[in-house]
Formats: sequence, C-alpha cells, structure tokens
Amino acid sequence: MKNSLQSKIETAVQVGSTLSDAEKRSVFLELRSALESGEVRSAECVNGIWQANAFVKQGILLGFRIGVMQQFADISGLGSFLDKDTVPPRQFATDEGVRVVPGGSSVRRGSFVARGVTIMPPAFINIGAYVDADTMVDSHALVGSCAQIGKRVHLSAAAQIGGVLEPVGALPVIIEDDVMVGGNCGVYEGVIVRAGVVLASGTILNASTAVYDLVNEKVYRASENAPLEIPAGAVVIPGVRMAKGKFAQENGLGIMSPMIVKYRDAKTNARTALEVALRHAAD
Repeated sequence: MKNSLQSKIETAVQVGSTLSDAEKRSVFLELRSALESGEVRSAECVNGIWQANAFVKQGILLGFRIGVMQQFADISGLGSFLDKDTVPPRQFATDEGVRVVPGGSSVRRGSFVARGVTIMPPAFINIGAYVDADTMVDSHALVGSCAQIGKRVHLSAAAQIGGVLEPVGALPVIIEDDVMVGGNCGVYEGVIVRAGVVLASGTILNASTAVYDLVNEKVYRASENAPLEIPAGAVVIPGVRMAKGKFAQENGLGIMSPMIVKYRDAKTNARTALEVALRHAAD
C-alpha cells in the first residue's frame, strides 16, 4: 500500500499534474485514512534509525491546498469554528479504546491514536501525528503535525511537542516508548528522545540546544547530518552554563543548557529516577 500511495501522491503534487481537483482530493483522502489506521506513517524507525517519509508530508500539504474553508458545527459546547474541509476533527467510537475527556480537546483527522490513549482537556493532536498505545496526553499538551509518540509516554500538562511539514524531508520530533515529558517541556525541530528518557519540567530541546551529559562527560548537539538525540534512559533537567565575555561574567549571565544527571535502570521508574537525580544535582 505504501508504495502505491507514494506514487499517487508524487503524481498529484508534481508541477503540471493533469489530475483534476477531485482526483487529488481522492488521493489525499486515501492518505488520511492510511494515517489514521497506522498503515502509513510520516516517519519510521528502520534498524534503530529514524527516517522521514517525505511523500506523507507532500500529501498533507496537498490536502491543505485543495481544501476549502468550511464552518463546522458546535462540538461539546465549544462553539462553531472554521477550517479546511479536508482536515475536520476526529470522532472516536467506543470500540476504538481511546478516552477523550470532555473540555475542549481536538484531534485532527489524519492522525493515528492507538488504543489506551487518554487525552485530557484541552489538548491538541495535529494531522500526521502518531500516538501509540497507553500514552497520556495531558491538559494543554500539543502533539504537532507528524510528531511520533511511542507507547506508555506521559506528556505532562503544557508539554509542547513541535510539528513539522516543511521542508518535507525534515525529520519530525520523535518521542520513543516509556518517555516521561514533564510539565512545560518543549521538544522541537526534529529532536529524537530515545526510550525511557525522563525530561524534568521546563526542559527545552531544539536543534540549537547543547545537552551536557554529567554522567559520561559528553556533549550532545545536532549536526548538519543528524538531529539532536537524547540517549535512552537519560534523566534530563534544565540547567545553565555561564556565558562568555566580560559583560556576561560581570552580570552573572548564563545560557540555557539542559543536563543529563542520571540514567534510569530497571529498578527505577520515571518519577523515582527524576527525584533521585534532582536531589543529586542539588548536593
């Protein structure tokens, strides 16, 4: 299915395509359905390496281009709203096993939400996102377009998982299995957070962030050819390193620098690992 759909999308988006708008819409709706079922993903892990599926983002952008503005009816007392008719909100059936608590959450069509996922209000899951089984999306959390969220992840209140549609070849944010993302964290610009990581509240990660590993005495950064990657089991807390220069030193100025202060082991759950790490960092 993937190869067939990829061929259809690439034909539909090419300059000078002879497909009608109706045919392009049909191609997009096929992609939207495949994304919702999980048959197609915007990014996949092959032998431990994450790779973006550019054709998926090409297809999503096509859906926005061919869509027309439509007024949608009231949903759960939130009032009517306007959006492209190609990306209406999802409605879940009881047998899908997804819990959506009342109060203002929205999940766009074209996103995959697995059984056991709980969505607390208000939260937003965008098109192309993949949210795997038994994950918690807490209040005011965002799962951006094409972001990939693993199993048993906890996205705490106000956690922001950035999305990306352009450039189409760019890797989206990846949050692997059993990750705990603390409140008010932000993960953006294609950062990969490997399995079992704990991000303490307020940790910000993006393509420009340098992460200092106090355990292994290493520094992790993005490069031209690879995104920033947080190693499996790391416990990351917000940190500061002194800025260079006389003025900065005179005024005690520092630069945000997240730090790895511990690695989880099989005997520590995420909360215990974080509490121990924070105590250790303060000693």
